[in-house]
Amino acid sequence: MAITAQDVKTLREKTGCGMMDCKKALAASEGDMDKAVEWLREKGLAASVKKAGRIAAEGMAYAVVEDGVGVVVEVNSETDFVSRNEKFVDFVKGVAATIIVNKPADLDALMECGFAGSTLTVAQQQQEMVLTIGENIHVRRFAFYDAGTSVAYVHAGGKIGVLVNLEVTGGIDATAIGKDLAMQIAALNPRFLDKSQVTQDVLDEEKKIMLVQMDNDPKMANKPAQVKEKIVLGKLNKFYAENCLLQQEFVKDNTMTVEQYMNSAAKALGGSVKLLDAVRFEKGEGIEKKQENLAEEIAKQLKETGN
Repeated sequence: MAITAQDVKTLREKTGCGMMDCKKALAASEGDMDKAVEWLREKGLAASVKKAGRIAAEGMAYAVVEDGVGVVVEVNSETDFVSRNEKFVDFVKGVAATIIVNKPADLDALMECGFAGSTLTVAQQQQEMVLTIGENIHVRRFAFYDAGTSVAYVHAGGKIGVLVNLEVTGGIDATAIGKDLAMQIAALNPRFLDKSQVTQDVLDEEKKIMLVQMDNDPKMANKPAQVKEKIVLGKLNKFYAENCLLQQEFVKDNTMTVEQYMNSAAKALGGSVKLLDAVRFEKGEGIEKKQENLAEEIAKQLKETGN
């Protein structure tokens, strides 16, 4: 029986095991999904099948720079308590170290990499963590920069991880500048880094909303179209100031924008700095957390035990 990529994906989602292990299991089981799960369990690779289906929206976002490579990664757990576990934190840092050495192309490639300081792959080490800690744990996403100057920032012990990538000239140390930018990103979470990144469809939508608002305002409704257009242009500057990092008011000094701060701080050091890119990960972002009802949960347990 031919084994498809979808078969492998399904088995991975069901068990949380690595891609190569799932391929071997399906081959050994002639494509039978249930037998493949059993094969993985027999090998000690999928003892946590039930845990793999549970929602993991806590965990840790972590960022670090080593050997000129900057990494930001998010690893999820089911509870905030586990995210403070020393073994869990070490696992997160080990994943980051693995990315620095291997520079994997995507998450699948990362999971097949040898885990830093271990004979296991990242996928296998993740399974070991699930067995040891007793919760569903998984590496969710990562990004890295291996060129330019990267600066990492971790907020609130792993609630938010930010990685900033800069082009630095003049031989200056731009670490403090990069950290200030990262802290601004962590705090305000701008939609764009610079106004040049705002797409035309976003601008058109903002203009449309502003014009409708004026049409609904008795004081503005009868003003000429050209006057409304000028007002819209003025309001777009406010949109940039609220949504674009470099145009935002600098949190540490509201007399200047972030871009003005960056340029003046670099000039004072005798060089220049250009923001190339930045990534912000917030733990659990976009994951729908399960809402527990304690009374229902107790009733369910009583029913299951026959009490």
